[in-house]
Amino acid sequence: MAVAIASCGRSVGFYTNLKAIEKQPIAKASFFTCSFGADPVQGFRIYSKKRLLSSDGRLVLQASPSTAVEGEKSPETDEVPIPKVIIDQDSDPDATLVEITFGDRLGALLDTMNALKNLGLNVVKANVYLDSSGKHNKFAITKVSTGRKVEDPELLETIRLTIINNMLQYHPESSSQLAMGAAFGVAQPSQQVDVDIATHIRVHDDSPERSLLYVETADRPGLLVDLVKIITDINIAVESGEFDTEGLLAKAKFHVSYKGKAIIKPLQQVLSNSLRYYLRRPSTEEASF
Repeated sequence: MAVAIASCGRSVGFYTNLKAIEKQPIAKASFFTCSFGADPVQGFRIYSKKRLLSSDGRLVLQASPSTAVEGEKSPETDEVPIPKVIIDQDSDPDATLVEITFGDRLGALLDTMNALKNLGLNVVKANVYLDSSGKHNKFAITKVSTGRKVEDPELLETIRLTIINNMLQYHPESSSQLAMGAAFGVAQPSQQVDVDIATHIRVHDDSPERSLLYVETADRPGLLVDLVKIITDINIAVESGEFDTEGLLAKAKFHVSYKGKAIIKPLQQVLSNSLRYYLRRPSTEEASF
């Protein structure tokens, strides 16, 4: 599956492979939240020619099992928990917050933080807390060059894929629960996603000045940047957003507007149709041309 990565409203036009990330010192995780700006980022483009998804099966999501308290080790027979990476742009005006969960299997994530530092980011460990879904590691990220949160969707996607790549390397069992595990993990995902069944799109007004767009679909490399490009290509502004990777699915929430106003119903339908067409269209291998 060829995946295009573009910044807001413009195509970047590059082809490489997610394996490029694997050369970096990396660690573990997956769930995501963010807002977007026009800050350009050079380099680090990610593509995959291999189809990650199949329309032969349906995805049945299950809640992550309850995990043991800190210090206890999960038996090997336990069900592998669903990896989650959250990159949150809304909670802090000055920093991008990252939360990583993988049951009770995560360590200190020092390798993950070092990999993010190699992308020109400041990473400050915030806190760790436990609940029924496991251990949640939360830390803040800013750009070294500006001291501010990350606003470029291309760099945000690079952050997301770096974290997932670390998860695959340091927790190979996670590949059975991650879409990227189909191409880059040691085990194929235990379930396959039917995009028609998995894709859900909703738009509603949040205020007179903006609307909320919700997208849930099958995950794959480059998805975040592609979604932003599709939205901006029809002249809709993406003001901020949240992108959550949860196992095989990606769940996005975007604050959007048209000429400084909430999106009217006819344009909401155009936006929804454009996204559905893009998310469901078949991919074509580059070698077929």
